[in-house]
Amino acid sequence: MAEYINPDYVAEPEKMNVKKGLEGVVMDTSSVSKVNAETNSLVYRGYPVQDLAENCSFEEVAYLLYTGELPNKTQLETFTQKERSLRDISKENLNVIKALPKKCHPMDSIRTGVSFLGCEDERIWDASPDTNLDKAIRLLAKIPTMIAADFRFKKGLDFIAPNPALSMAENFFHMCFGKVPDAKVVKAFDVSLILYAEHSFNASTFTARVVTSTQSDIYSATTAGIGALKGPLHGGANEMVMHMMLEIADPAKAEQWMIDALAQKKKVMGFGHRVYKSGDSRVPTMKKYAQVMADVTGEQKWMQMYSSLEKVMVEKKKIYPNLDFPAGPAYYMMGFEIDFFTPIFVMARTTGWSAHIMEQAANNRIIRPLSEYIGSAQRKVTPLNERG
Repeated sequence: MAEYINPDYVAEPEKMNVKKGLEGVVMDTSSVSKVNAETNSLVYRGYPVQDLAENCSFEEVAYLLYTGELPNKTQLETFTQKERSLRDISKENLNVIKALPKKCHPMDSIRTGVSFLGCEDERIWDASPDTNLDKAIRLLAKIPTMIAADFRFKKGLDFIAPNPALSMAENFFHMCFGKVPDAKVVKAFDVSLILYAEHSFNASTFTARVVTSTQSDIYSATTAGIGALKGPLHGGANEMVMHMMLEIADPAKAEQWMIDALAQKKKVMGFGHRVYKSGDSRVPTMKKYAQVMADVTGEQKWMQMYSSLEKVMVEKKKIYPNLDFPAGPAYYMMGFEIDFFTPIFVMARTTGWSAHIMEQAANNRIIRPLSEYIGSAQRKVTPLNERG
């Protein structure tokens, strides 16, 4: 059905200043993270993300996002023991994931798995700070298990149970492939999780906060966040980047491909950002570890392609890569199927979502913006037998 827009509508900017996409609108305060557009930098709880990626584990960063401070050794040990003890999922949840159509996108699978997880929690309406923190750790522990189960089932393989002796990154490889790869690969994956963990009021985080503001539960808010992240203009971009690279195939053709794409005004995924104008601060770190993956696997062509595509885009349009551009080929070289790139993003971003959900719940006011009506003026309803 076509959208109706009143042809007689005249905007009245002095009455209503509409911000399409809420661009530039400051909706609330937050202490979780800050994207500095002026310096193209990102901090989690005050710490530069690139420093966290090089010096901390993903588990340390999760603790930081949840509590506001980096853990000491005792706190980290307690936190990791709890996370590892919660990794198992019920047989019923496992069967739900297994019963889903094999052709459904893994984002639909994890969305369904998280929703079912909420159905199993008898504390569903308890949103007290301690209970929400416990639920956040529960999501952190179980989401990788659900993603890995779906990864195996879609290949016709048996489920591999989580191993509590392994770190989160190591365990995910174990559950997907039945083995833990070289330490350099594990580090590259761990870094990607840290870089993807949080990014201020992005579309999925804002979605999760809106749901939370209605006093709904953390599972509903997380499920809504997954739905928002699925879109190619948000989380799905890392998948589109790899599809683009596979389409190009030959690094020698990459430069001309980009020239032609720009001339034809094609949407090129993995470049540009709503906030960053001169480059995403996470990219240098992720590019470094994508190169590590190329060195480990010997698949240098993806990084050669990366350089050619980046060069043309920057020279022609002054538009720089975002995190999805190096993450896509890095995950591909790790052996993950392309449609699992965004679920891996979920595995990381559940930490940021949970931090924002808890922050919203602690000082809540329902999020209810206004819109400027541009439809028909008020009119009478004509009875059916009188309509021509």
